[in-house]
Amino acid sequence: MVNSSTIMLIDSLKEKISLTRICEILGISRGTYYYHKNNLMNNELTDLESEIQQTCIKTKFLYGYRKIHALLSRNIKCSVSKVQRIMSKYGWGCRIKRKRSHRPGNPYKQFDNLINRNWSSSLPLRKLTTDITYIPVGSRFIYLSTILDAYNSEIVAFEISEHADTKLATDTLNKLDNIEGAILHSDQGSTYTSFDYFELSRKKGVIRSMSRKGTPADNAIIESFHSSLKSEMIYTRDKPNGLSDMITCISNYIKFWNEERILTKLGNQSPVEYRKSVA
Repeated sequence: MVNSSTIMLIDSLKEKISLTRICEILGISRGTYYYHKNNLMNNELTDLESEIQQTCIKTKFLYGYRKIHALLSRNIKCSVSKVQRIMSKYGWGCRIKRKRSHRPGNPYKQFDNLINRNWSSSLPLRKLTTDITYIPVGSRFIYLSTILDAYNSEIVAFEISEHADTKLATDTLNKLDNIEGAILHSDQGSTYTSFDYFELSRKKGVIRSMSRKGTPADNAIIESFHSSLKSEMIYTRDKPNGLSDMITCISNYIKFWNEERILTKLGNQSPVEYRKSVA
């Protein structure tokens, strides 16, 4: 069904992706797009509806009504229930579908689960979590290794490689200094149970913690970030043209996540905004 929210989505992407390609992906013709644009988008909106519409477009339809309300409340007064009704009326809700993945490992050295799903931290760089995820590029994959600070969900280190190996993980950890005494949590994959990763962690003075085998929920906060990256990046990037462009897209998304993407648990601030506000 082509409705007003579909037309707005197309309009928000037209500067980055050709209209022809967008219509192909959605399975509609250019003529259908123009017909519904002329007939569905001519309804006059109230001032509040217009503000909500522009905020949804600006944020690429990544947020639900609570976060849209939080952004609007910085400048205008309105109830969260009214924002919800308007967004529901026009189909302006969040369009993200999340995926999960799990990779078994062959352990060399295992550690107890010290975190035990308690991610609260009063200081930066005291509780860290790391993982590697895959990103499709055409018919192959590249791999993104990240380290997330549980204090504010900021990505404090990342590396990208064509190989999901121990070197990718150690290169990521080597980007961090002054983390002695921090708890570093991971799954039990062979990358994190390898001798090389064990030695590097020991030299940096970090305390190791691992999820229980076959329990990705023990590392949910970084799993959630990787899911957000995969599902949201299509709305915030130009269409990648090969490996180098995809690497740029991933880097840009991580910058967006750290500096712009608001999180409810941080009082609707971005990770960097939160860190600076309590410094």
